[in-house]
Amino acid sequence: MSPEQSVRPLPPAPVPEAAAELRLLTNPDCGALLAAALEPYGGRVLSWAVDQVDHRPGRGCTAAYRVQVRGPDGRIHQERIGARTGRLPQGTTVVENGTTRVALWRFPYDPWLPALPSACDRAALARLLRDSGHGSGPARYRVRAYRPGRRAVIEAVGARGRLFLKVVRPGRVEELHRRHRLLTEAGVPAPPSLGYTPDGLVALEALPGRTLRQALRDGSGPVPSARAVLALLDRLPPELAQGPPRPSWCARAAHYAAVLAAALPERAAQAAELAEEIATGTVPGPRTAVHGDLYESQLLVAGGRITGLLDVDTAGPGERVDDLACLLGHLSVLALVDRARAAVVGRLGADCLAVFEEEVDPAELRRRAAAVVLSLATGPHRVQEAGWPAATRARLDLAGDWLHGARRGNRGRRGRRAHEGPLTLGTWPLHGGGGPLSVEAGPEVKENSSCVTPDRGASSSPVRARPPSSPD
Repeated sequence: MSPEQSVRPLPPAPVPEAAAELRLLTNPDCGALLAAALEPYGGRVLSWAVDQVDHRPGRGCTAAYRVQVRGPDGRIHQERIGARTGRLPQGTTVVENGTTRVALWRFPYDPWLPALPSACDRAALARLLRDSGHGSGPARYRVRAYRPGRRAVIEAVGARGRLFLKVVRPGRVEELHRRHRLLTEAGVPAPPSLGYTPDGLVALEALPGRTLRQALRDGSGPVPSARAVLALLDRLPPELAQGPPRPSWCARAAHYAAVLAAALPERAAQAAELAEEIATGTVPGPRTAVHGDLYESQLLVAGGRITGLLDVDTAGPGERVDDLACLLGHLSVLALVDRARAAVVGRLGADCLAVFEEEVDPAELRRRAAAVVLSLATGPHRVQEAGWPAATRARLDLAGDWLHGARRGNRGRRGRRAHEGPLTLGTWPLHGGGGPLSVEAGPEVKENSSCVTPDRGASSSPVRARPPSSPD
């Protein structure tokens, strides 16, 4: 198989059609859509804002909204509402405008995540916390993450500790539980799984430490070195390398370019050119066990050591260079959006770059980092960040900087002898349990989600659009 065949990009959908689908869920008239979702319960929309947009050109668009609602009893509360075009699930309110049908649902009643209501039920959580040794009494919880139709993370707090409940589609839950068990048995500091429910909930133990991202932003202590990251990846069990490999970041570049073209048409040509050069110039590497989405928020640290590896849903067979490039790309974007800590982030990034290019081809490392940054360029629009067009343009330019480094590396690689060491390709691109658990929702689950304390996180978080390899 030639390199071009192994990373052949998916053709983007026609931009006008994709853009129309995107506009439908983000235009100022979306209040009428949201009113349709609340009408069966007697609620009335007072105000609303788009919280996030997950656009997959040619396959559908998903949006989440934060809505201020006046209930039938006259009380005002906040809700989350999800909307989806494309393939529509059952159990939702469906509206149409003559050409497009839209499914709507209220959090936590996500049709793809049937375990989510149980994960937000205080009585069910209190029983789970008690049975797992985290104390009796009332339970508190917080929504730590929610990607409509895809996953959610709920933090449940009891009298003597806390758990994290990851909610996924039912077809993925047992494999996720087994993956956590495989990793912990191999000595990888992934959160231990206490068990799962068949409808899609995995109960995970909390780990010590804080994320590397938090440590970099606080600047209050030492952070692990690049070699510590390599040592962690070396501990991934070889069993993870079995099965079909993950698509490389380069193979997904055309998808992200299509998402960007729909959101920011004036930069469509730049995104397409970057994607084409990324995809056609890459060289496949050896298959090994990878994390699949390794970046600073997936690593827990304490005292300069790595204490946890989070979000192992994506762990499996892949290429080491993709994990290394993912961390580099994310760090470069973090330096871009957090100017106050750019020097601190840049020092770690430079260390990682110097060490990682001893492990993998330096030019290929930069090419993959460019692909990662291209994926992150979709983030400001996805979370509807204020000033997202400027943020998107800056990330596109940063992807170009990484790709420029890859070009220099390719020229240098052709001119060096085989026995010579890795090239130094320019500077860091710095811009200023056991079996299934029993968790069943009781009658305490309310018709509204006013008891939820959402945690959207920083608006500058380097999120990305969903890759084409993700299921509907």
